[in-house]
Amino acid sequence: MNRPVIEEVLPSLYRVEVPLPRNPLKATNSYILKSDRNLIVDTGMNQKECMDALSAAFKYLNIDLTCTDFFVTHLHADHLGLVGELVDASSIVYFNQPDAETINNQQLWQDLFLMAGKHGFSDSELKSALGMHPGHRYSPKGPLKFTIVREGDRITAGDYNWQCVETPGHTRGHICLYESKRKILISGDHILGDITPNISSWDDRGNPLRDYRQSLDKVSAMEVELVLPGHRSVLTECKRRIDELKVHHELRLEELSDILHNIGAASAYQIASLMRWDIIAENWNGFPIMQKWFATGEAIAHLKYLEEEGAVLKNLEDSKILYFLA
Repeated sequence: MNRPVIEEVLPSLYRVEVPLPRNPLKATNSYILKSDRNLIVDTGMNQKECMDALSAAFKYLNIDLTCTDFFVTHLHADHLGLVGELVDASSIVYFNQPDAETINNQQLWQDLFLMAGKHGFSDSELKSALGMHPGHRYSPKGPLKFTIVREGDRITAGDYNWQCVETPGHTRGHICLYESKRKILISGDHILGDITPNISSWDDRGNPLRDYRQSLDKVSAMEVELVLPGHRSVLTECKRRIDELKVHHELRLEELSDILHNIGAASAYQIASLMRWDIIAENWNGFPIMQKWFATGEAIAHLKYLEEEGAVLKNLEDSKILYFLA
């Protein structure tokens, strides 16, 4: 195969584009810090194309996996998926507690699809989604041993001293890495450039959008000159991008309120079908099943935020959750 895109962002710090075939995200950024004890941040999915790209990068950069540790920003398969295939017996895998608990939940997929049905998915769509969901198909096979890190913990790799910054929202346990001397933030999926991170909710725990907005404010108060995101190009205007993301979600909240004003009580699935999405399709029926899934999850997160603000109420009718304006 051709050598993947490898960019030396700073001395001994490389960005590798790990392709995600047939996925709108196109690629995951894996960051490699080369030193006596290498550190790899995020890996791509547990599929052949991702493994081929990383293997080629390791060969090009002369990375020895027997002296390499891993840091994973969050639980999604495009970041965690390949770790189980790459770890050596001596490897440390740094991860967060909330996402580790989710991965270890034996009822995860059963609970997830039960809730999706309550929010409006048909049985046939659920069956299709189970077969297509990247988290179900491309996550690590078998248990992983994690070293749990929390806010303020430090990880040293060569000349880089990283501080863990908890940024829940995209997932319950999402963590960024911050290098204060160089003012660098490895942002995972907390801050992305030309796409917006998906903020979804599929259970009754917490308020992901509230957490995400608070996490954006937290990072905005930090001195960041370079953002190394989980997807697409690096960013240099961190505060400006954070302001854009905050406006995006304000407009989303207004959009949902307008939809409910126009149609009355509706499921999250119905509401998502009326929202504006940057997807090439004639209508909702033309959306790929996984795009319907992510869109509905995002609608639920915004509806939950409005519910906790007192602007929206919900009811259970015929085993379906319906939302309506307060």
